[in-house]
Amino acid sequence: MHFDLHIGEGANAVVNYILDHFTPALNFIATVIGFVTDTIKAALTGIPMPVAVIVIVALALWRVSWKFALFSLLALLVIVDMGLWERTMETLSLVLAATVIAIVVGIPLGIAMAKSRIVTVLVRPVLDLMQTMPAFVYLIPAAMFFGLGAVPGTIATVIFAMPPVVRLTNLGIRQVNGEFIEAGLAFGCTARQLLLKVQMPNALPSIMAGINQTIMLSLSMVVIASMIGAGGLGNIVLTGIQRLDVGTGFEGGLAVTVLAVILDRITQSLGQRNTAFSFGRFFGARANRGEVPSSATPPAKT
Repeated sequence: MHFDLHIGEGANAVVNYILDHFTPALNFIATVIGFVTDTIKAALTGIPMPVAVIVIVALALWRVSWKFALFSLLALLVIVDMGLWERTMETLSLVLAATVIAIVVGIPLGIAMAKSRIVTVLVRPVLDLMQTMPAFVYLIPAAMFFGLGAVPGTIATVIFAMPPVVRLTNLGIRQVNGEFIEAGLAFGCTARQLLLKVQMPNALPSIMAGINQTIMLSLSMVVIASMIGAGGLGNIVLTGIQRLDVGTGFEGGLAVTVLAVILDRITQSLGQRNTAFSFGRFFGARANRGEVPSSATPPAKT
């Protein structure tokens, strides 16, 4: 016995229905996402290359270590030497745009999952589908709904990369120590105060881990999205594949790898309570100059 559920035909019918009845809504979404993407891209590409390198290296020095800052400097100079700086900034702008949108949507959704079992039951299968569907499949409806360019690439990237921040936000809030919540309630916290002042700060490492994974997935998807005109380093890799040019493909892949390592290490450090490097220690601590910290308690008089 053979059953044909016509799943493919059903999917085509849904897409055609959306195109016929929701075109204004799709245009509005494309306008908003295009504004976010274009603004970030203009900001990044408008920064002079030496200034951008100094900012990234200083951020690596502050958040990670001087060794990683030195690595970041050398790696960025390699990208500049390959002539891929502008392409790298385009890719970074797409990653940041997709990450911002994923955070704006994903963190509230994760909070809602932590607060409501019904929301969890409804959203979890959708997240499973988003994580297991092959990445190339997202390009088809994105191109059909929004055409070619950075906007459909950003949308496909958001869909592919958003599940980690949703899941880990949900997990982080659920794993907050019950004693902290009881203490907050004992001090008269409202539900909103309990969320913002107790649960979110304690769930921050988990949330930042989700953001880190979202950034990494965004970076991988942005390269794939070059097939629908997203641009950036993905075009370099795609050109290498089309021409069977190993050198071109390797240069594009190396630039993507460098960007991924820098973003990964810096975003990982943002979830830590203490920075690995202190400019105060580097230039000389106040205590070494004989100053008493403002928080110090003076000795009691006898």
